Amino acid sequence: MAVDVQQPRVPSWQRGRVASWLVTVDHKRIGILYIATAGLFFALSGFLALLIRSQLATADSGVVTGDSYNEVVTMHGTGMVFFVVVPILAGLGNYLVPLMIGARDMAFPRLNALSYWLYAFGGIVFCASFFAAGGAANTGWTAYPPLSVLAQGNGQDLWILSLHILTLSSAAGAINFIVTIHNMRARGMSWMRLPLFVWSIEIYAAMLLIVLPVLSAGLTLLLLERQFPEDFSFFRPEDGGSPILFQHVFWFFGHPEVYIMILPAMGIISEILPVFARKPIFGYKAIALSTVAIGFFSLLVWAHHMFTVGLPTYLNIWFMLASMVIAVPTGIKIFNWLATLWHGNISLDTAMLYALGFVSIFTIGGLSGIYLAAFPIDWQVHDTYFVVAHFHYVLFGGSIFAILGGLYYWWPKLFGRFLSERLGKWAFALIFIGFNVTFFPQHLLGLLGMPRRVYTYRDDGLWEAYNLISTIGSYMLGLGFIIFLVAIIKSRHGRRAGNDPWHGDTLEWYTTSPPPPHNFDEVPYVTSARPLYDLRRRKRREGATT
Repeated sequence: MAVDVQQPRVPSWQRGRVASWLVTVDHKRIGILYIATAGLFFALSGFLALLIRSQLATADSGVVTGDSYNEVVTMHGTGMVFFVVVPILAGLGNYLVPLMIGARDMAFPRLNALSYWLYAFGGIVFCASFFAAGGAANTGWTAYPPLSVLAQGNGQDLWILSLHILTLSSAAGAINFIVTIHNMRARGMSWMRLPLFVWSIEIYAAMLLIVLPVLSAGLTLLLLERQFPEDFSFFRPEDGGSPILFQHVFWFFGHPEVYIMILPAMGIISEILPVFARKPIFGYKAIALSTVAIGFFSLLVWAHHMFTVGLPTYLNIWFMLASMVIAVPTGIKIFNWLATLWHGNISLDTAMLYALGFVSIFTIGGLSGIYLAAFPIDWQVHDTYFVVAHFHYVLFGGSIFAILGGLYYWWPKLFGRFLSERLGKWAFALIFIGFNVTFFPQHLLGLLGMPRRVYTYRDDGLWEAYNLISTIGSYMLGLGFIIFLVAIIKSRHGRRAGNDPWHGDTLEWYTTSPPPPHNFDEVPYVTSARPLYDLRRRKRREGATT
């Protein structure tokens, strides 16, 4: 039965083209703001990545100075991890979670708006680091002391402050996701009927609430020691502190953060593959429960980033085994995705191409991660370009490919128009090939002994050749993203989409494209994890009997 929704009266000053976005509490607009803002940070961080690769293209290059290179590496890594991947996933979650569970909005709309504006403000503070006295932060995205304690200028302080603000934003958003998912699901939507993307956001939010206070505590100690070195010494060994303490604090946050970025990406893939394979997801319960298992085990493996600091052998063995155990629920997901594709009626639309790209590249990154989890191997390749290659295969090849696929899949729902398939496939080809040309040679560089975070090197055998190949691939990547941006711009006049252009299975496709402010006129009773498939089958049966 349709419900007559009475819209609240909006003051005239809030109805303007710009003002309506500035004061909005609509989860859909806030989601779009997240995605757009993260896109700006992606452009900035991507430009910094091209500077890194330009500097390393040849031996003894002089594109940037050593000090500038340290700033570029720090701001690139921080920008990508903290200001691009997690916020853009928060944006997709903001837009889609209420729609997928049949809710009118997030549980706390004003808190939702506050979380976005804290993120935007934190980004401004982060960018202000470039203009600080003494230059931007230059101690790497991990900010290990004592280097980060002794760094001169205010750039490092602004870096710390920006992450403090960002933790407040993420914590507020996580609370909102959890309350919304637990309390606002449609009638009949039990936990085993929840969309897999919503499952991933649930665990993403829970993990954020567990690890963000630890990061915030570590940053607070670091800032106190920087500002009041005479009164505090938490990390300086000469005054009784321990730099290893900061590593424990940082990686207790940092390794779960990897899965905070990967789990929603896996949720996106779990929504795309069955739609374009025209089959139900294989092993729904196994995929849902493996999401919970990954979230749990990710909290137990942080010190595999610290095999070279001198931990006792029994601890190294524990973290090695725990790191390998986490491969089991990850493997469950991969094999279930492959089983979903098996004998499917596969349609190679652009969203599906990105999903398949994710599966292949993330698998390579996962396999190299198993090597790194063995501490005798890690002792040999720690802090080399092998680690850089693994990290990017997991996070860039994982999160970014899934995000691009998710944008192509849900763009018709967000804006009511399709993105260009022709441009999308060109962009995918360049990004997929460019990614592998960029990062696969870095495995070989690491095995040849090239350390990361060095701004120059001498021409020593194959180092220069592999670096030049990697740089060429990075420019292919950049061209691919430019084409993706062109597709977004052209979509303003693109082909219109109906309510359910892909014949999806979840509730967001039940409403109009784009949805109205109240999301739904009515919400059907949910009888399975594929409510729209059930509706279509019921209508076919009713049509056959009349």
